[in-house]
Amino acid sequence: MDIRLVRIDDRLIHGQVATVWTKHTNVSRILVVSDEVAQDELRKLLLIQAAPVGVKVNVIPVVKLIELAKDIRVLTDNSKIMLLFTNPKDVRRVVDAGIFIDTVNVGGMSFQSGKRMITNAVAVDDDDIAEFAYLGKKNISIEIRKVVADSSIDLLGLLRKEQLIK
Repeated sequence: MDIRLVRIDDRLIHGQVATVWTKHTNVSRILVVSDEVAQDELRKLLLIQAAPVGVKVNVIPVVKLIELAKDIRVLTDNSKIMLLFTNPKDVRRVVDAGIFIDTVNVGGMSFQSGKRMITNAVAVDDDDIAEFAYLGKKNISIEIRKVVADSSIDLLGLLRKEQLIK
């Protein structure tokens, strides 16, 4: 499985992902990995329709990705894949199941009650911070970058600067 980009963006497939990130990473398949979204037939249909021409989209629960990663047919498939998540907790579940991830791109995490803005596009709560810290301890680089042209911001460095982690 050739994973070209692992991205957390609670908007999932939108203009930047559909046009710029897919071209930049040269992916042929987008896997939206979310238990919640996988149960929402309308949202699944809309995400599939938002994909650019030539890019296949599947919306799957986290456990399905873990199963697929163990399937030799998938491992030998030539698909270039983008994994899209809505939150860092699901990324952790995948990492804990043994799927190798070296970098996570964070594009957007919307503000909600109980969250604090750390950039103009990323809001986190204590659970998100703990999940990101855990991923960092697994030597996973975590960058904030909404669009390809943006400068990369080290999320863990930013959390340390804001004294949200040590």
